[in-house]
Amino acid sequence: MSVAAAPTLAGEPDDHPGVRLSGETLMGLRHLARRGVSPATRTLAGLPGGIVTRRRGRGSEPDDVRLWSEGDDMRHIDRNATARTGTLHVRTHHDERDRAVVLLADFRPSMLFGTRRALRSVAAAEALVLLGWRIVGDGGRVGLVVGSAGEPAAVRPAGGERAMTAVTGALALAHSRALAAEGDDPPLDPLLTLAASLLPSGGHLVIASALDAPGPDFDRLLTVLAERLSIRLLLVSDAFERERPPGHYPFATADGHRGTIQGDPRGAEARTDERLAAYARRGIEGLRLDVEAGPEVYAPLMERLDAVL
Repeated sequence: MSVAAAPTLAGEPDDHPGVRLSGETLMGLRHLARRGVSPATRTLAGLPGGIVTRRRGRGSEPDDVRLWSEGDDMRHIDRNATARTGTLHVRTHHDERDRAVVLLADFRPSMLFGTRRALRSVAAAEALVLLGWRIVGDGGRVGLVVGSAGEPAAVRPAGGERAMTAVTGALALAHSRALAAEGDDPPLDPLLTLAASLLPSGGHLVIASALDAPGPDFDRLLTVLAERLSIRLLLVSDAFERERPPGHYPFATADGHRGTIQGDPRGAEARTDERLAAYARRGIEGLRLDVEAGPEVYAPLMERLDAVL
């Protein structure tokens, strides 16, 4: 599972909206991601949850030198400017936020499923790209890990529009290959290890997955990694999973496999929320991503998530 540069993707026509991903469509989400972003938003940070607070302290990076005014801390006086001008000057600072974020997209066979609007894999990619655009727009670095039935793809964290071009191209190509691949879900454990290898201590990992068959070691490894990384979870949920009435539903896959899914009236939506609460108790905050909602709804959710990364 070596890390390689993101492959380029010639524009694949988006002839199956909700099923296929195109790099052009993902690049076009930039306007949604940047809507409403202001300098004030970029200086907010801090605590998990719905409340956004300002970081305490003056920061560590020099910002500007200005005239001293009543109430300024005398410890911040700039001696050189004061000696040169004969008037008190103070040096201001800003918070250093070299955010390195790896987006982990689950494109395994179980994610290639959807009953309304799009496949779960497509919804995962849309939300991650919206978040990625916000991060690079605020000076952060974004990388990518994509898991499918074949070999995982990875893009090292980088900044700017070029980074998002690599991320969106890699997502589109990986999704196209995932649709053509056959096999069962491999465990997610190796993807966590690969993603962690791309991040410094204190970096951020954002996972978009339904977490079907994550593997026997997934939860333990996730807990271990949460000690040195900030981990956030986008739990992708299809409407059929949450609202499935009782009964037996036959299905057939492209490779000829047939079976039935049993409807469960016991409240799948509540179980999804309970699952998120269980991860939150271990320090891994998350939110539910409803496939049928679409990018217009995902954008404000990613804005909230961006504020606490």
